[in-house]
Amino acid sequence: MDTLFELNNFSYSVLILVVVVILKAFVTRLVSHEPLRFFHFYCRQLSNKVNKPENSQQQKKIAGLIAILVTLLPLTIILWLFEDFVAVTELWHALLLYLALGSFGLKSVTKQIAQDLVANQSYQAKQVLSPLTLRDTDKLSPIGISKAAIEVQLLKTLQQGYVVACLYLLFGPLTALCYRLLLEMHYCWNVKLAKYEAFGGAAKALVEIIQWLPVRLFSLLLLMLSLGKNFLLFWRLSKPYFFQLNNNFALQLFALVLEIKLGGVAMYNQHKLRRISFNDLAKQPQVTDIIHANKEIKLVIYLSFIMLISLAIISGVVRPT
Repeated sequence: MDTLFELNNFSYSVLILVVVVILKAFVTRLVSHEPLRFFHFYCRQLSNKVNKPENSQQQKKIAGLIAILVTLLPLTIILWLFEDFVAVTELWHALLLYLALGSFGLKSVTKQIAQDLVANQSYQAKQVLSPLTLRDTDKLSPIGISKAAIEVQLLKTLQQGYVVACLYLLFGPLTALCYRLLLEMHYCWNVKLAKYEAFGGAAKALVEIIQWLPVRLFSLLLLMLSLGKNFLLFWRLSKPYFFQLNNNFALQLFALVLEIKLGGVAMYNQHKLRRISFNDLAKQPQVTDIIHANKEIKLVIYLSFIMLISLAIISGVVRPT
């Protein structure tokens, strides 16, 4: 008796995700590109128009929320309506997901930073790191550069990759793209900069709410990889951060897994910001920890893909014909 394997919606979504990830990884190796750089420019220009220095803090908060609404709502409606005119829906979904996912060139960039530090080329390492982070890099020591590179690896992988993939699988490609556009607004209007402290508050709050569940899923998988080592200790030390609306839970776990210190004081636009210090009793990060961090992140991603593909295969419908 023959059997016919039919893919359900979830299986199709996983298949499209895998294909798009492979395609984006391949394209990134050929040429470095960021499809949303024009949207980033738009966000800068928009904030220059509506984020007036003379306005009160409350007015700036309202202006930031309105800026999000007038930007995302029309784009969402247009893209949603346009799908009806697309003959191959899967290709349209793949395109939206491709745009939503961040660049896959982060590994090569952080590897270059590590190589520059090994060669005592701190200035060159700072130049490579600067476009990846909001913080001031010109006065960073090799330890500071290593710490910033590790935090960038984790946070950008989470925000531009893992969260996007989770939203795509749960709610579809349009939701994933809208989140990524909102994330770009958050990057442009980051509250760590004084002029965006009020204006960027709405974007920050929305991003943190959306990221909460995917970041916890990633972090729990990272914790699972420590089974047989310090699993219970890592959970006990990280548990206080679990329900916070930020990425502290992931940063604390990552610091514990790498056995290094993360967080702490950082300079943003010549202003010192005192951040939470994670795993404070551990050693300061070194160059080798940049490579170690990348390996730990890849392990979680590979584990996630294995679990997804397994679920997709199990959920496939098998019908006799």
